[in-house]
Amino acid sequence: MQVTSFPNDFSHLRVHFVGIKGTGMAALVELLHARGALITGSDVAERFYTDAILEKLGICAQPFSENNISRDIALVIYSSAYNVATNPDLIAATKLNLPCMLYTEALGALSRESYSAGICGVHGKTSTAGLTGSVLSQLDLPVQVLAGSVISSFAHSCTLTTAQFCKKNKLNYFVAETCEYQNHFLSFFPQKIVLTSVESDHQDFFPTYESIQNAFINYICKLPQNGELIYCADDKGAKETALLAKKKRKDIVLIPYGEKASGGYRVTFGGISNGAQHFTVDSLGEFLLHVPGHHEVLDAAAALALSCELLKADGKDVLAYTEKLKDGIALFRGGKRRSEVIGRKTVNGNDIIFMDDYAHHPTAIKTTLAGYREFYQGRKIIVDFMSHTYTRTAALLEEFASSFESADEVILHKIYASARENAAAARVTGVALFDEVKKRHDNVHYFEEWNEAKDFVRSELASPNDFPNGMLFVTMGAGDNWQLGKSVYEEIRA
Repeated sequence: MQVTSFPNDFSHLRVHFVGIKGTGMAALVELLHARGALITGSDVAERFYTDAILEKLGICAQPFSENNISRDIALVIYSSAYNVATNPDLIAATKLNLPCMLYTEALGALSRESYSAGICGVHGKTSTAGLTGSVLSQLDLPVQVLAGSVISSFAHSCTLTTAQFCKKNKLNYFVAETCEYQNHFLSFFPQKIVLTSVESDHQDFFPTYESIQNAFINYICKLPQNGELIYCADDKGAKETALLAKKKRKDIVLIPYGEKASGGYRVTFGGISNGAQHFTVDSLGEFLLHVPGHHEVLDAAAALALSCELLKADGKDVLAYTEKLKDGIALFRGGKRRSEVIGRKTVNGNDIIFMDDYAHHPTAIKTTLAGYREFYQGRKIIVDFMSHTYTRTAALLEEFASSFESADEVILHKIYASARENAAAARVTGVALFDEVKKRHDNVHYFEEWNEAKDFVRSELASPNDFPNGMLFVTMGAGDNWQLGKSVYEEIRA
């Protein structure tokens, strides 16, 4: 039985999750657990980082089986990766006529229960959600926050629930990262929206820029009367999309942030010192951010704008919270696969920082590497990149090829294909990307599989160099090459 709404009270409500180890699913588990639900779940046997999140809650994922399902289950939530007609848990739930709900529907239903804000954009969603949660953790608002990855300042979790949150209080706030792919965010019911960026992506679903832009406009138009759109004035696509949405819905209130913004959330970039970026927000003063990149400063400004607008919605004086806002930004140290520092070792006199980052779009790669170049001055930057999906690589081949200018050395691999793609029909290969990058960069290498590059990477990291501050070795992309950095780091003897 398909349903689209939650019961009024989660206390002692038994909920079963099918595909419980997914990042979004595990985050939803945390949110419902905090609301008092009793949770079970099933998934594959392979261990994921989300297993540790579930185990902290006393939850162990069971193998898929009809035996997982019983009549005392009040609700079944399932990942879109699993089919109602073929998954044994879902088949059993259907036979018992139990209420079932897709993850996106469940997230949307949860947003109906609170005063909700959705964070969207082609880039920056997870960092902005993590920064927003870090700030809100310092404020006295009843709120839950959901990010698309583990955030260190969320106690290494995907979610945050503040001490003021009340399980039965309808006036709670809910902030969530919301995804544009396949129009998933249209299931969400926002009172406010943050828009970080708009450009061409997910070409298998949005074949043109206009198609993905229209998806964002449709999402923005879900705002209630006089709803607020907080958008990045420095991003051409976000600004254009905001103005088009305003043209369609004149009542929408536009709140810009960034260097080019007018109003209270205009940003002025400062310098870098003692491992932190300094920046100023016009209405709030100076802040310190301990992660690299101008794009992260913009994400911080978005988080501050949203947090301030939530304070205003709650009837609070923003200026009374200035120091707490600063504490929240300083608290943020990134998230899993978002400029995540794996470790640090010294090899043959080279001080080496090992890092991993999820950047998989040319714009994200370019801005992230530029941020590293500024933040880690005097270091040799070696980036190992694996492109994700044939459709994205083919559509943006020129942009990918031009995105590594801030790296001193580039290592490339095969394309990490999506399960929804036909590799035999692909119009591009990892070698084709390598050939294009070689035209623009003097130091590029190719290894089909990530593990074939291990000996080469170890040799490069141990070689003498002219960089006084050592090296930064970063694995980058949405493929499985993150294992290369982890493997080399663990095998090197300092």
